[in-house]
Amino acid sequence: MQLKFQIQTKIQKPIAEVFDAVYNPTKLSTYFTTGGASAPLTEGTTVIWRFADYPGDCPVTVKKVTPNQQIIFEWPAYEPPTENKLPPPIDYKTTVEMTFESLGPANTLVRIVESGWRETQQSLDGSYGNCMGWTQMSCCLKAFLEYEINLRKNFF
Repeated sequence: MQLKFQIQTKIQKPIAEVFDAVYNPTKLSTYFTTGGASAPLTEGTTVIWRFADYPGDCPVTVKKVTPNQQIIFEWPAYEPPTENKLPPPIDYKTTVEMTFESLGPANTLVRIVESGWRETQQSLDGSYGNCMGWTQMSCCLKAFLEYEINLRKNFF
């Protein structure tokens, strides 16, 4: 069984504006990467994301970018620590595929699929955490673009 999930959100903005809000590090840092994003999500690069609620740097290795259509990247798998134990060393990556679909001139469907976890309970737990995180990210993206609201401001 392959561990993966998919979330999706309809955003009432044109596809180019939605894509740019994910690709552009200044915009992404406003509503999602609360500690910053080091560079745009350019194919073939590794970008560092930082989060107020997650310690350390998160390297994002960008595998493929098709403007206004798709961003694919790999990043370290997340597995929460088991009870009374230190977190295990993470020695593998998961793959995140973001697709952007135009639903007309002023509407975009964003889909996020993450896959590649090991078939263990700890990995399954990690996938649930990431699914929650991507759902939050897509809601923050929607609020930021449609209403100019930063849902993560003072969240932590």
